[in-house]
Amino acid sequence: MATGKKKKKSHEVNTSDNNKEDECMEELESAEDDDNAVDDTMEDDDEGKTEVAEEKVYLPGQTMGDDEELTFDKSAYQMYHAAQTGAPCLSFDIIPDELGDNRTEFPMTSYMVCGTQTDGKPNHLIVMKMVDLVKITDDESDSEDSYIEDEEDGPKLKTVSLTHVGGVNRVRYAQVANKKLAASWSETGNVFLWDVTKQLESLDLPGVPQHQTAVDGVKPIFSFSGHQAEGFALDWSPTIPGRLATGSCNKNIHLWQARDDGSWHVDQRPLNAHTDSVEDIQWSPNESNVFSSCSVDQTVRIWDARAVGNKACMLTVQAHDADVNVISWNRNDPFILSGGDDGIIKVWDLRQFQSGCPVATFKHHSAYVTSVEWHPTDATVFAASGADNQVTIWDLAVEKDDENEEMSMDANQLPPQLLFIHMGQTDVKEIHWHRQLPGVLASTAVSGFNIFKTISV
Repeated sequence: MATGKKKKKSHEVNTSDNNKEDECMEELESAEDDDNAVDDTMEDDDEGKTEVAEEKVYLPGQTMGDDEELTFDKSAYQMYHAAQTGAPCLSFDIIPDELGDNRTEFPMTSYMVCGTQTDGKPNHLIVMKMVDLVKITDDESDSEDSYIEDEEDGPKLKTVSLTHVGGVNRVRYAQVANKKLAASWSETGNVFLWDVTKQLESLDLPGVPQHQTAVDGVKPIFSFSGHQAEGFALDWSPTIPGRLATGSCNKNIHLWQARDDGSWHVDQRPLNAHTDSVEDIQWSPNESNVFSSCSVDQTVRIWDARAVGNKACMLTVQAHDADVNVISWNRNDPFILSGGDDGIIKVWDLRQFQSGCPVATFKHHSAYVTSVEWHPTDATVFAASGADNQVTIWDLAVEKDDENEEMSMDANQLPPQLLFIHMGQTDVKEIHWHRQLPGVLASTAVSGFNIFKTISV
């Protein structure tokens, strides 16, 4: 597990200005450009001698002195890059590409779609391509200069932005027939469907400006205002192309389906067994008519999409003693993750769901859980994020070593299944594994994006 290092302050942390909201997406920074990089600056003592600044591992919750700061521990990562946005993008999705699966060689490439959320200024749906994502160099120097990379040769970020009505609460991508679609939940109470096929193609064209400003005249191909309230729950079915489920803050869930003629049908009869805001939705990875949802009413529910109204709710469990914010359905085994306002992550075995007892409960995050997601291929590994500025990686296959009786008090306070803690972002909102780049994890926060690969997964 790696959490970063504490050392004596030798320079101020260089943070980006997130108030430049008129700039859609400006810069991609590598670990080599990060002022949080490990710096072996020497300090003078009273006798004029020099000594190396003391470094020690930092664990969340520990008190830091006024002369200490967190620094980047490059030995814990195979890759780390940061992308800054002019306006916060609080939701994003990774777009599958045609470059091949299981790509482990560097440099890497990733396509994403995200949406801004700002007050008083236009919001945007942003389609972006990250290229030349390089591996952290294994040089012997830990000086700050060893992280600096030629800007011309460094990672690049290409973007296309579309004007979006209202802030983007959540965005999800799917390919339906020959169209590449993004669904976005707007804070105005509308759900929009966007055809971003041309925008994605433009990112691969030579000679195109690196940051294309808002494209005028591009409108959603479909919109739905029937929820009559804003929402956050949104998920495409992985088994039926063009099937979408959306849930709103007024506790209703609506099901969508693409028609053969290219039009869209939204069932006006809501599924409304929840008694409060629907926060997240996840389709089953293998059962075409089954999906799950979680809510402010503290429950996780399993639904049959063929039924109507309250009858569609098949199973219900009182999952947390607080709002349930997020869920994730394991693609390999019958397990669901849930994360709540109580900072707790729970693992539910669907074969024992009605018992109301999770098979695992983890309390590490000190603030509410904002995102959870199972690893796409490893059935025991998942990632989570919280409002405590942490991204955590877990492995259920790890068991406590009862023979190790000499563990420190700090170590005893950490669950043995906790593999890795990633820090450095402010108010992390969402995380996603890249399904074609094994072990690569992306996260978005108020302070911007990170994309990284650790030594642990």
